[in-house]
Amino acid sequence: MSLFLGLDIGTSAVKAIIIDAEDREQASAVAPLSIDHPHPLWSEQHPDAWWAASAAVLDRLAADHPKLMSGVAALGLSGQMLGVALIDAAGRPIRPAPLWNDSRAGAECAELDVKVADFAGIAGARPMPGFSAPKILWLSRHEPEALKRTRCILLTKDYVRLCLTGEAISDRADSSATLLMDTQAGTWSPQLAEACGISTGLLPELVESGAVGGTLRPELARRFGLRSNLPIAGGAGDNMAGAIGAGVVRTGDAYISLGTSGVYFVANDRFVPARGQGMHTHRHAVPGLFGQHGCVLSAASALNWVAGILGVVSIERFLAEIEAADLSPADIPVFSPYLGGERTPHDDPLATATLSNLRGAAGPLHIGRGVIEGVAFAIADCHDALIAAGASIGTIALVGGGARSRFWGQLIATVIDRPLLLPPLALLGPALGAARLARQASGGGLSHEGDRHGMTMLEPRAGWRPGLEERRAIYRQHYAKLPV
Repeated sequence: MSLFLGLDIGTSAVKAIIIDAEDREQASAVAPLSIDHPHPLWSEQHPDAWWAASAAVLDRLAADHPKLMSGVAALGLSGQMLGVALIDAAGRPIRPAPLWNDSRAGAECAELDVKVADFAGIAGARPMPGFSAPKILWLSRHEPEALKRTRCILLTKDYVRLCLTGEAISDRADSSATLLMDTQAGTWSPQLAEACGISTGLLPELVESGAVGGTLRPELARRFGLRSNLPIAGGAGDNMAGAIGAGVVRTGDAYISLGTSGVYFVANDRFVPARGQGMHTHRHAVPGLFGQHGCVLSAASALNWVAGILGVVSIERFLAEIEAADLSPADIPVFSPYLGGERTPHDDPLATATLSNLRGAAGPLHIGRGVIEGVAFAIADCHDALIAAGASIGTIALVGGGARSRFWGQLIATVIDRPLLLPPLALLGPALGAARLARQASGGGLSHEGDRHGMTMLEPRAGWRPGLEERRAIYRQHYAKLPV
């Protein structure tokens, strides 16, 4: 039996899964990660934490499933995107890595927009604070000694690859989101790198997502019970790997992910640079395709935030109670989920969350309902921005941890007035995509033929629409009223 291992280095956890040739999950393991916020607008993790958590899940699989691990034919990588890991000559991280939700580089974004004519036409998107390029420019200005010591700049999953293989390699899909690449050509851009104060010599070798991107070091093969010279797929960023996991492999296919952040991804066979509304266009993990993205910076994390404030022990039970409650629409507050700024459609790292229209009758369930509706409204903003950017949206899958709640999915379906498909493997997300890319790197097929079969359809609810439209109209006023 051929087996494939997917390793996803997320923001809040590292997850590993083993699947067979028919995409049946055989085993999995998870290890948590935490985020540091040492200063306002900063969001960081140390690359050593990525490796420690990755090694922990592989050790767990080796201990619990040695026979499965010995049968793994290839390993694929996925990871949170846009992190900046500065690596020295000894292969060690120089400092903690600024993450995708780090907003310190606002001034650098404005500078890059002026410095490089038609920046978006080259990179696929305008400079935005969470992206790698402006953060590298910030580091070159504020921590020049760190840049002087740097011999390679790696993304999250690629630092883990360095630990696994000893090789500095990345894939074209994940790398296209750094804003350091000529995205249409699929090569590093000397012009963009120079604008950020570096040379392309600091950037890793590029391979396709489904190609081999290194082999496992012998001592780690022995430690984890994996075969020697195990091929490691090029892999992809979590948005692209999530698309592979959701079966979004043809132009027009789309998915919405309710993870720590919210992602709305549409596959396109044309390169359409994103020049506004916090949109971005990157290469897909499928050669010949691109991905048009909208991003909500706080999705499931907004639910986690309110659950923590309210003392909720089980989020799953909390969502079930919200669904079962007969809540008066007049008592549901309106929430804008800008807990860490917002990307689509505002491109505003300083935007703040609001909770309004509170009445005395509102209790924890009303507030929880308002929060998940606010995330649904933010996803709808992405939907509208994609349409405005010319995206042709076909079938839409719903994935990510938030997809456990069909109620939340139906709220989103109703707000955007489109049915959503819930894949049988919706919760496996980018880890499944990484495992599929491992299968491709070992000579197999990328996508299982059953991707679009056996899905649950989440239809819009006509009876919910009037109340949701009324509250979304209030939601839309929130951003305009935020202090400048």
